[in-house]
Amino acid sequence: MNDTPEKLDGASMDVSAENRARLKTLFPTVFTETKNDKGELVESIDFEKLKAELGTFTGLFEARRERYGMDWPGKKEALRLIQTPSDATLKPCREESVNFDTTENLFIEGDNLEVLKLLQKSYYGKVKMIYIDPPYNTGKEFIYPDNYSESLETYLEYAGLIDGDGKKFSTNTPNEGRFHTKWLNMMYPRLYLARNLLRDDGVIFISIDDNEVSNLKRICDEIFGEENCFGIFHWKRRQRADSRNQSNVSPDSEYIISYSKGKLASLVGCKIDTEKYKNPDNDPRGPWASIDLSGLATRAQRPNLHFEIIDPETGVSYPPNPNRGWSKSKDNVTRMIREGRILFPKSATGRPREKKFLNELDSTETGFSTWLDPKIVGYTTNGTREVSELIGGKYFDFPKPSSLIRLFVEQATRSQDIILDFFAGSATTAHAVLDQNKKDDGNRKFIMVQLPEPCAEDSEAFKAGYKTIADIGKERIRRVIKKLNEEQEDKLDLGGASSHDRGFKVLKLDKSNFKQWRKLAPDTKPEEIEKQLFDHIDHINHKATPEDLLFEILIKAGFMPAEKVQTITLVDIPVFSIADGGLLIYLADIVTKELINAVAEAGPMQFICLDKAFGGNDQLKANAMQTFNARNMGREKANQVVFRTV
Repeated sequence: MNDTPEKLDGASMDVSAENRARLKTLFPTVFTETKNDKGELVESIDFEKLKAELGTFTGLFEARRERYGMDWPGKKEALRLIQTPSDATLKPCREESVNFDTTENLFIEGDNLEVLKLLQKSYYGKVKMIYIDPPYNTGKEFIYPDNYSESLETYLEYAGLIDGDGKKFSTNTPNEGRFHTKWLNMMYPRLYLARNLLRDDGVIFISIDDNEVSNLKRICDEIFGEENCFGIFHWKRRQRADSRNQSNVSPDSEYIISYSKGKLASLVGCKIDTEKYKNPDNDPRGPWASIDLSGLATRAQRPNLHFEIIDPETGVSYPPNPNRGWSKSKDNVTRMIREGRILFPKSATGRPREKKFLNELDSTETGFSTWLDPKIVGYTTNGTREVSELIGGKYFDFPKPSSLIRLFVEQATRSQDIILDFFAGSATTAHAVLDQNKKDDGNRKFIMVQLPEPCAEDSEAFKAGYKTIADIGKERIRRVIKKLNEEQEDKLDLGGASSHDRGFKVLKLDKSNFKQWRKLAPDTKPEEIEKQLFDHIDHINHKATPEDLLFEILIKAGFMPAEKVQTITLVDIPVFSIADGGLLIYLADIVTKELINAVAEAGPMQFICLDKAFGGNDQLKANAMQTFNARNMGREKANQVVFRTV
């Protein structure tokens, strides 16, 4: 049994450790122990044995050999960046939120790479759909850092949250020579981490244009698996041709590349038009439609589908199309003639057709086309008009119409599903989710992530009071919520709209509220070691509010920041209760034996309190640990209390 409580890990999930654990579950025999340079035994992977486990028995591979794949300068650093945990936090911002205490929707302001790392513990495998509209790499809008070692620090300086050298996120111009490389290094780690968040039946949709569509497809093939390419949807963004190009070619369309996490994913499909099913001959089998009887195979491919169909009443013979044949075999067609399921034409030059009955359809849905109908999804002009009408001005360039994203929300998700957009822009995805919830009485949740990219000082948005793109997105969501609520005011509520989640929590990326222990080099001077020890006597930022601490603990303990937080009383002491008592958090400066006993009796999954609450009383801490050990004795691991301090 442990004699001391666990220390809460202050970092996000270690992706490489998680991947090794999953590999060990599948292939435990490939793990072995080897000595490192210091002579210490460390666990390692026998890659030759792993190849054998996967059916490849080729012995040792040469250090250099040709292989199919995609590589670029910086890819190794991008992989290292994925595996570098974040010790940042997300600070709550009540004054910018709507229905903060009850909503499960999130708007997170910050660098999306750091945010994706922080979401790994709490949202791993829980997101049903991701939609992103990333920078298209046109050389104008690329604003993410290309420094692998300073991501959080660069962001904090960029956002003005700490003093520094005034580091800036920069645009990516074609004359740099690393034009595509910088874009790939930006996208690769974000897509890798995003895949972790998807459910096994989850789907990601990514908008892109001609500049990077081929590179995006190849890195998605690597991350998601080529076999999981769900489809490449074509969206006509422009109603009229653009004649400004010297080539006289108008780039009117964009692509939406879609991948599933696995084979469990599927779209709803399109409803079959049942209006065409009629019953003009009063057939007792009900409404029917005339269906093409021709097939898709040549005589060489399917000779059994190439035969003449003879009308038994007229004796007229109808040969098959030599390139297509029929869709049914001769025996099936003979049976269908006998059952009155073949419609013969009045003219000898016509073609026999099938009489298909509505009540015999296997499904009322058909496949979903990758060609998106502009009448349904709209154009860029619709998106621009939509934002302008909502917030009163043209403050955002080329937003997607919410109808476009709403179509994918409708096709890929159901009520209660989580939708993520980590390039949120003007928050079109949040708009689409709220609208779709109204349409089908759903209760989907959204997570928006947006960098606080400054609006140009000479822009209409800045003059209207919007300092950043994130400000525009937040205001748009507020306006959509207000509009939906006003539309509902004069209507009879039958229990639908009142239960919709029309709110959002604003969280902002910032450095941790807890001082992080720095790894010290072996030759570190004693006075430096002493200084760090004294700094950690009180390792909590004195400016941090209890709510700041609460949200950081929630995230790093693996609970969603959208979880409902209540305050309960144990032995007359207020304690935070999360997930219906699954997690209890106590953030006051003094803890008592009576409170420890009450918590143990309540039996949460986890109990977390401040280390300084024990006031240096090691005996009290040891007694607390013994109390939880006694409570856990004989219980299954899932029913034991995990006691941690921060």
